[in-house]
Amino acid sequence: MYKQHQIILSLGSNQGNRKDNLQNAINLINNEVGSVITISPVYETPSWGFESDAFFNCAILIHSFKSAEDVLAHCLHIETRLGRIRNQEAGYAARSIDIDMISFNEEIISTDTLKIPHPFVQDRKFVLQPCADLKLDWIHPILKKSFKELLVATTDDSEIKKIDALVNPMDKYTFNQLNFIAIEGNIGSGKTTLTQKIAADFNAKTVLERFADNPFLPQFYKDPSRYAFPLEMSFLADRYSQISDDLGQLDLFKDFIVADYFIYKSLIFAQVTIDEDEFRLYKNIFDIMYKEVTQPDLYIYLHQETDRLLDNIKKRGRSYESEIPADYLNKINKSYADFIKTNKNQNTLVIDMTELDLIENQEDYIAILDQIQEKIKPN
Repeated sequence: MYKQHQIILSLGSNQGNRKDNLQNAINLINNEVGSVITISPVYETPSWGFESDAFFNCAILIHSFKSAEDVLAHCLHIETRLGRIRNQEAGYAARSIDIDMISFNEEIISTDTLKIPHPFVQDRKFVLQPCADLKLDWIHPILKKSFKELLVATTDDSEIKKIDALVNPMDKYTFNQLNFIAIEGNIGSGKTTLTQKIAADFNAKTVLERFADNPFLPQFYKDPSRYAFPLEMSFLADRYSQISDDLGQLDLFKDFIVADYFIYKSLIFAQVTIDEDEFRLYKNIFDIMYKEVTQPDLYIYLHQETDRLLDNIKKRGRSYESEIPADYLNKINKSYADFIKTNKNQNTLVIDMTELDLIENQEDYIAILDQIQEKIKPN
């Protein structure tokens, strides 16, 4: 499973329209580097280490799948696009935008181009105050202190003044108006990755399918005809139990629920894997359970072509999935298409994932969020 990193960036500007420079940088970071989760207030601070005009400074927390080196490279590129001209001479200089990486999770990184945590964070009040305002649980992995503790201990006595607030580009998404989003798709379509990313970025409760705990799954891939019925029955029972329990439990600290499956998935897979006689029995049991399950406010189907599915399955390296035939995936794709066509009352959004990559391209993720927002906006 891909891990999303928590990264703190410090932004500053003392040339041109300082507030616009910060806002433009944040918008670009959100679209190209990682989701902007929290933005501190903007502070006006004196230049540090040289004589120049006062800076506007802020700090942001982002979520990203990118490595620390990739984040650094993207931030340097954004600086250049926003007019930053780097002086080849040593020392500090005025600049339209400055983006510094303060932390990457709670890791310690030391290379020729990157030092994490930022080596001067404890000495700079204009960094510590905005970072403290993010109200994170982050602890400096070397100094073993929080931002608040570092702020109290710093020897920097510069006067800083809170002046303004910036707009979080993620605030345009109103997913919290929904109670339950179900994200579906074939094996390897990216549904779990998208589910976990939306949950982390929008403070949602996740419901993730417990496929790894199913003892029949590896046996099914080796001998489908023998193990299809017990596999699908065990999945049905587990999905019904899990989704009923999780949807029935109110979580005061989460805004909505997002799941990487809906129970109708059971019928879609069963009609492909189970023979006709057993399927009639299976459907009778399914229909009884289905009537009792809460329907999603939005059903998202991620469509992937079979060749891409096979590539994704190979990349994640689960041994029991290694011999899934293309024909099986084709049948599952067709079953999902039939379900979507025949369930017109379901509020469904179909997203073509064939050319999208949630891990490598933040732009693709933002495009998906835009499609979801367009689907749920009032008519």
